[in-house]
Amino acid sequence: MTFAFDNTYARLPARFFASVSPTRVRAPRVVKVNRVLAGELGLDPDQLASPEGAQVLAGNALPAGAEPIALAYAGHQFGFFVPQLGDGRAILLGEVVAGDGRRVDVQLKGSGRTPFSRQGDGRAALGPVLREYIVSEAMAAMGVPTTRALAAVLTGEPVVREEIVPGAVLTRVAASHIRVGTFEFFAARADREALTALASYALRRHYPDAAGAGNDALALLDRVVQAQANLVARWLGVGFVHGVMNTDNTAIAGETIDYGPCAFLDEYDPDKKFSSIDHGGRYAFANQPRIAQWNLARFGETLLPLLADDEDEAVRLATERLRGFPALFAAAHARVLRAKLGLVREEEDDPALAADLLARMAHSGVDYTIFFRRLCAAARDPSEDAHIASLFAEPGLFHDWSRAWRRRVAREELAPDSRAAAMRLANPVFVPRNHRVAQAIEAAVRRDDFEPFDTLVRVLGRPYDDQPELAHLADPPRPEERVLQTFCGT
Repeated sequence: MTFAFDNTYARLPARFFASVSPTRVRAPRVVKVNRVLAGELGLDPDQLASPEGAQVLAGNALPAGAEPIALAYAGHQFGFFVPQLGDGRAILLGEVVAGDGRRVDVQLKGSGRTPFSRQGDGRAALGPVLREYIVSEAMAAMGVPTTRALAAVLTGEPVVREEIVPGAVLTRVAASHIRVGTFEFFAARADREALTALASYALRRHYPDAAGAGNDALALLDRVVQAQANLVARWLGVGFVHGVMNTDNTAIAGETIDYGPCAFLDEYDPDKKFSSIDHGGRYAFANQPRIAQWNLARFGETLLPLLADDEDEAVRLATERLRGFPALFAAAHARVLRAKLGLVREEEDDPALAADLLARMAHSGVDYTIFFRRLCAAARDPSEDAHIASLFAEPGLFHDWSRAWRRRVAREELAPDSRAAAMRLANPVFVPRNHRVAQAIEAAVRRDDFEPFDTLVRVLGRPYDDQPELAHLADPPRPEERVLQTFCGT
């Protein structure tokens, strides 16, 4: 089996990682291969799905050119600094250059203990592997920057969590696995040489057009601030709650990474949280922009020695970039909301119009995804307003807002059909409903039935398309189906 590896991270100094091979498993069996992604990476999906492919995807066999390593990093977890974390259950096989020139990491998650495992077993349970596969691929289909899932395999061995469950390995593809926590690892050790090498490497790998301006660290900070502002705006646009926005889960590439306790809004509630370990709501839905800026401030702190020789000047430069985050986020979020509302031209009062709508939706607990998809129909046919108003406890809440929206829409010369078509590309029919993800996992874990998982992945691969034969997968949960908490994979 051929992977066209070109492993640049493994050429960095040895203290950036630990060389370690995956732990063999008893009886690997392929659950799912992402055939489209495999093709983009120059891989043969039939080979990956074969028994020989299962051996590679489980870590029992290493393809030629692989240089397996576990990456070192630190991180602020729920605001508290942990000086050493690292890949405790993930091993980077190497980097592959896709057909379009993108360089990506290929990593096995759940592949056994590493020097960073601490007290962990280095394994992954089937449920979290399926969750990450479902949600990461749905995010990709919705156009949200994200790590990807190349494959999921069963190991044929149990793992112990709250109970004994099947073990599995996820093959994850990412632009890289460099995190804010990677920089924190070296900053905590006052390792300026490593920070300099890491900043230059990250800039050239992820933002090559910004390299060579004379201050790699400043250019990198500037680009990462922009990338995170855009990313979190996209999260809010689809109702995504990450659940564990620690600095070790803040990717320098601006991708969503780590889908442990993530969830999606059903009813709109800006204070909504799902993660069982987020007791204070630190990472609640509407808190995510604020936390992103907090994480970026920690990133800026790691770069201070590189920004300028004079400490005051370094602080000034970093502060200037970090203070720009709210405006960058507001602009990105406004673009997302304008697209959802079918507004083509930017007007000063657009954010207020959107904020008024969200406040009314929160008051009535209106389903976030269903509302915006129905609004697409209302853009074409005003008679749909009555249908949408029925979602509100007080229909007048929608009708009052709708009048203002229609006055705003009327100021743009765009045919109703064209506006509705554009809105359908910004408002998905299908998101990974928490109860549907839970049902797919339950069927696989309890009954070895992967049909609900396969169906959900297939439907979410076309999130903006009406799929009448599977329309029930867009329905909100019944009271007994509601997911109140989500859990980390460890």
